Amino acid sequence: MDRVRAERNRTITLSEAERKHYSKDLVRISKPVGINSIENKIVNQDIFEVLDFLPTHFVDLLILDPPYNLTKTFNSTSFKKKSISKYAEWFESWLVGLLPTLKNNATVYVCCEWYSSTAAHFVLEKYLKVRSRITWEREKGRGAKRNWKNASEDIWFATVSDDYVFNVGDVKLKRRVLAPYTDVNGAPKDWQNSSNGQFRLTHPSNLWNDITVPFWSMPENTDHPTQKPEKLLAKLILASTNKNGLVFDPFVGVGSSLVAAKKLNRRFLGVEIEKEYCLLAAKRLHLAELDTTIQGYYDGVFWERNTLNIQKQNHRKKKMNALIAR
Repeated sequence: MDRVRAERNRTITLSEAERKHYSKDLVRISKPVGINSIENKIVNQDIFEVLDFLPTHFVDLLILDPPYNLTKTFNSTSFKKKSISKYAEWFESWLVGLLPTLKNNATVYVCCEWYSSTAAHFVLEKYLKVRSRITWEREKGRGAKRNWKNASEDIWFATVSDDYVFNVGDVKLKRRVLAPYTDVNGAPKDWQNSSNGQFRLTHPSNLWNDITVPFWSMPENTDHPTQKPEKLLAKLILASTNKNGLVFDPFVGVGSSLVAAKKLNRRFLGVEIEKEYCLLAAKRLHLAELDTTIQGYYDGVFWERNTLNIQKQNHRKKKMNALIAR
């Protein structure tokens, strides 16, 4: 039975008519294919079924968001927690098969929780050049009575070689300046004074606290239990690809990486075993044609959490005051 949802709940769902309609957008692979036949597509299969059929050296950015090392159910499939060593073996079993798809200047990001983070690092160092580990605040979920509440996740950043894309100017964070300082002439130092407030563009670090996990009132939200925010994926995509670059996500879920890629004018390929998630991803790609905005990303800049709304409110107030003054 369908859930009864609040009036303002914006969670993306599927009707039976939509399931039938978007099923036509999904593809399956049973023989070697060229990139032209799978570019900007969603493949509804297990990644192990398609590894041998994928073309070589076509991926600019590989985003890996595999099942975390937790016992969890994803619609009709389940994943059971393993020992660190067994999880590392499982991780390596499919990572090796993905390596031939990477260009020599490709980048790889791996999402993981704290328990499996060490396993991911260990395996990545065997095959790639590990550059950094991003930790992002995931302030959602219940607290723990006998442990510290887990409110963060990791993303490992690795590259195939020393020749890789990193567009640092595209992923700077715009922060509100709380204690502005000036030079000897009284001019702003390292910040900008605008009619909407005082802001500073800061270099991106590997500690992210400006991410909002999708929830019921956000238009990107679905019922997927571990959905990644479009803003998070947008940062990875903008930093590590140029326009028209190809983003590959072999555990695509409900398609956040594909949607972000499409909104940012990148090509993409996603693989997902769960058909319901594939259909939600297909619907979200359709919706992305109607709305190209990304929460927290505005006018080519990532904004500190809760800052962008203040900026927009100030802008609307100024427009209203100008109209009243006429």
